[in-house]
Amino acid sequence: MLEGLFTIENLIALVTLSSLEIVLGIDNIVFVVVVTNKLPEASRDMARRLGIGLAMITRIALLLAISAIMGLTAPLFTVFDHVVSGRDVVLLVGGLFLLAKATHEIHDKLEGPDNGESRVRANYSYASAIIQIMLLDVVFSLDSVITAVGMAQHLGVMIAAIVAAVLVMLLFSGPVSDFVSAHPTVQMLAFSFLLLVGIFLIAEGLHKHIDRGYIYFAMAFSLFVEFLNLRVRKARQKARA
Repeated sequence: MLEGLFTIENLIALVTLSSLEIVLGIDNIVFVVVVTNKLPEASRDMARRLGIGLAMITRIALLLAISAIMGLTAPLFTVFDHVVSGRDVVLLVGGLFLLAKATHEIHDKLEGPDNGESRVRANYSYASAIIQIMLLDVVFSLDSVITAVGMAQHLGVMIAAIVAAVLVMLLFSGPVSDFVSAHPTVQMLAFSFLLLVGIFLIAEGLHKHIDRGYIYFAMAFSLFVEFLNLRVRKARQKARA
């Protein structure tokens, strides 16, 4: 089974695919952080690890069912001359869910009661967070798995790339979560990212391709501007002290 695995071609495919999987996992990290940050602080780390671990299992399980995944691109029905596949349905449902989720979170932050922490503890369960992460990871995994199938020919290379990407997500999810929790304006930015990703998924489901580079550039530019704002606020606080 390992025959032909350790070749230069497979090594290049592994490095390239791992990098792409990490990039494709950025929006997944944002969603995991947003969902788990509504849990009590003591439960967040475990929920993040469990959610990201389930992400790895989901992607590997989907990868092992390659024929079923690729079959999702087959036409299911036609609406106004628009051919709809199983993949389109999943992307559309996932995109609409993200739009609804982000809109609800923004409204909750702006209009919610002041005792938000006690409200979270009472109404937001650990199981609810994990279920949301699992459902959305199916959507995020589709593009990831299809990308893996398209780039690599050896199943071992695909699995190794997915495991490497998930390990990177585990490494950075904690610092990202702490940073987002400490800065309310960054939380709003994270919700805006979810809106952006939701629109991207809906566009993909409607066969309106948007280059991911534009999405990630917009995210990176927004984070850069917010970083400058944080530095300015910190400098003003020092000046007043």
